[in-house]
Order: sequence, then C-alpha cells, then structure tokens
Amino acid sequence: MHIETSLSQSRMIRRGTTEHLRKAIDLLTEGRAEWLRHEEKGWASITFTGARHTVTLGFHGLQAVEAAEHFITQLPEHEFTIPGQLVADATISAVDHTMLPEPHMVVTAELLLLEDN
Repeated sequence: MHIETSLSQSRMIRRGTTEHLRKAIDLLTEGRAEWLRHEEKGWASITFTGARHTVTLGFHGLQAVEAAEHFITQLPEHEFTIPGQLVADATISAVDHTMLPEPHMVVTAELLLLEDN
C-alpha cells in the first residue's frame, strides 16, 4: 500500500511538472506554438534524478515563425521557474523551416529537468 501511494504521488508530481513546463514554453513562444509531440523519459545519475523532455512544436505563419526564432535564441539561457525542478539543460535539437506556401517552422527541443530537493 505504501508503494502505491508513493507511485501515485510520483505520477502527480510528474504531471504537475509537465504542466508547468508546458506553460513556461507557451510563454516563451508567445502562445504561438502548436504542440506536436511531448515525450518524457526518466533520467538518473548517481546524485540526481529527473526526466528528459523532448518537445516538438509547430509554428505557422510569419508572426509564429518570428516567435519560433525568439524561442530558439532564448531557450538555452532561459531561467525557468518550475516548482521542485531545476532545468539543467535546454537545447534545440532540430529545426525545419519552410517559406512557401507560407512561413512554417517545426522546432524540436530537449530539456533535462532535475528534482530540486
């Protein structure tokens, strides 16, 4: 029974962390990103535990592509505020940009979140 409670609490924390991360990214992209994919994989070292998040976002139209360009430049140095978490690494791993028939960009980012106890 204690294990079930622990697992349930762990899922709730992850769900809350994911929601906070999504809100933070939405703010950073000025609300112009379409969420295409979000994967989360557990991550651990000898001293830290956390999760690696891979997000793929679509940006359609000129203003959205400008927001994507802002996101790309700001993400690596952005100071995230996610309760109980530290964003240890945030990188852009792929960008696909087309101009015709209208500006469109797909951006994939990887973020490593560590539990901040």
